[in-house]
Amino acid sequence: MKNFDIDTEKHRKILLNILDEISKEKDWNESSLQKILRKYPKNGKQMFRKDELVAAYTTLLKRSDDTVEERIRMKPTRTNSGVATVTVLTKPYPCPGKCIYCPNDANMPKSYISSEPGAQRALSNKFNPYAQVFNRLVALKSVGHNIEKVELIVLGGTWNFYIEQYRLSFIYECFRALNDVGKDTTEYIDPESTSLPIVTWEDLEKVQKENENAYCRNVGLVVETRPDYISEEEVIHMRRLGCTKVQIGIQSLSNKVLRKNDIGRTRQDTQRAFEILRRMGFKIHGHWMPNLYGSSVKKDIADYKKLWSKKFSPDELKIYPTSIIENTKLHELYLKDIYKPYTDEELEYVLKRILPLTPRYCRLTRIIRDIPAGDIVAGNKRSNLRQIVEMSLKKDGVFVGDIRNREIKGESVDLKDLVLEQIEYESTVSREIFLSYNTKIDDKICGFLRLSLPKKKYKRKHFLKEIEGCSLIREVHVYGKVLGIKDRSSGESQHLGLGKKLIGIAEEISKDYGFEKISVISAIGTREYYRKRGFSDGELYMDKKL
Repeated sequence: MKNFDIDTEKHRKILLNILDEISKEKDWNESSLQKILRKYPKNGKQMFRKDELVAAYTTLLKRSDDTVEERIRMKPTRTNSGVATVTVLTKPYPCPGKCIYCPNDANMPKSYISSEPGAQRALSNKFNPYAQVFNRLVALKSVGHNIEKVELIVLGGTWNFYIEQYRLSFIYECFRALNDVGKDTTEYIDPESTSLPIVTWEDLEKVQKENENAYCRNVGLVVETRPDYISEEEVIHMRRLGCTKVQIGIQSLSNKVLRKNDIGRTRQDTQRAFEILRRMGFKIHGHWMPNLYGSSVKKDIADYKKLWSKKFSPDELKIYPTSIIENTKLHELYLKDIYKPYTDEELEYVLKRILPLTPRYCRLTRIIRDIPAGDIVAGNKRSNLRQIVEMSLKKDGVFVGDIRNREIKGESVDLKDLVLEQIEYESTVSREIFLSYNTKIDDKICGFLRLSLPKKKYKRKHFLKEIEGCSLIREVHVYGKVLGIKDRSSGESQHLGLGKKLIGIAEEISKDYGFEKISVISAIGTREYYRKRGFSDGELYMDKKL
């Protein structure tokens, strides 16, 4: 594949039309670019990539246009959270669930539709994991992002429902792509095949070992699954793959609502999944849905409050207001006037009531699904809903204090301007401690650590002997512009030594609570970092005697 798909006269004309519309659009908002790209598809189906627009601007446009340049520039926020995020999708595959709201796109893994941007990238790469990772890294790099620290997010229905060999081969190919992209890589590739190689655990361990010192190191690996597919055996399997975080569907904590939506599991399944994941040190990223069939404004607000009890308390959360998509059971109920979506005012009311309730230790990653408005029959179609709600709250003097709203992003900081905050809360299996360095004046969060202290009952006996009796570092994250592995900080949060300081504090707290050893759920690409902090390699974790 050539660097940019502008080698034909047809594509040159299309790209010039796109750039012209971008320049002339008066009412520009977050969804404007996507609307224009969908209007001018490449090869009649897929959208042009952002880096192709950048290439067209620099090579085809005969004039300088600040408006176009600003509007096509890749969002700096993609790497302002401290890592470069690469999202890949698994192949189309059945799901054990029969949720009435779930899209049924035969070309996509369950719950995704072909028009979503991430889904389009997966489709154009034939769902080949190597090509998806490789080409996404090249795309990010081509528009100026540092790709040395990569969080890999694997989406697509229920991960644990795929056969074991597919999961093993998929992750193997992702790591192989991470290892193959170097500092000077600029060329995109075509997917070699839709089929994956048959590999062994030894093959995976080999590419993982190589990634410890690769140019693109994996600093986090995320998979998506259902609570009722979480078991002690499964989480050990996920750790062997290198997973550090799990996206898990909560949807609702009401068994009645779960039954009405044919979700096929219970609130108790979710609680058990949280307990197993937390005991293994995983970060827990929940998905919660207001406006489900059988719920109400009042019930949703009450349900959100339950999320922060010791039975749950996710580390991150996506809020997905229910959307009505064609050819779903919920669409049938809507047409029969049995189900009614919230009005814009009702949905805003719910969000205004619940967002301020979010604890400071949680990150609200998203407020809506990335589904194009044209595919939504009814329900929220506003891509800037979060902005609307938060601006309204701000006018009322209310600030949402979750992590995402307080991230330092690309701002410069000085150690003397930071203050340490310690938040403690209980789970059913542990005492959780959230340590963070925040700016004194405006409360911006620069770095944090999640420490889990197993309760006596769970400290004595663990289904994984390796971490029995250990305190657990579940996450160390420093925000700000991504710096290279060997770069020095010139005011950015990264490489100021915040991670080292937080680990030292976590060790002291662990000793105070009587722990003699501390373990960390290290990603493959952060093993070198923890070795330098005195941690030793175990089978699935790294640990240090206190």
